[in-house]
Amino acid sequence: MSVQAIGSSKALTIPLQQEQTGGNGPVESFGKYLEQAVSNLNSLQNQADTMVNKLATGEPVELHQVALAVEQSSLAFQLALQVRNKLVEAYQEVMRMQI
Repeated sequence: MSVQAIGSSKALTIPLQQEQTGGNGPVESFGKYLEQAVSNLNSLQNQADTMVNKLATGEPVELHQVALAVEQSSLAFQLALQVRNKLVEAYQEVMRMQI
């Protein structure tokens, strides 16, 4: 039985370099960042689902790895949900401002 290190979740990491091409640079990089974050979150959830299915069908998989994958997926989803809630709250606050 080997113990593997817990890798960092890349579901919602901020890219170090912003790509700025043309006049819509920041908008494009935010869109790409958002797309990448959702894609990483989806891959974490798919990985957890795959490991749970392997465990359910009796394939050789370590129980602690399944538990870690499920918890990592859950935490990444909760983080994404909280970020979304804060973005919606900030948008609503801006819309309430009087000009």
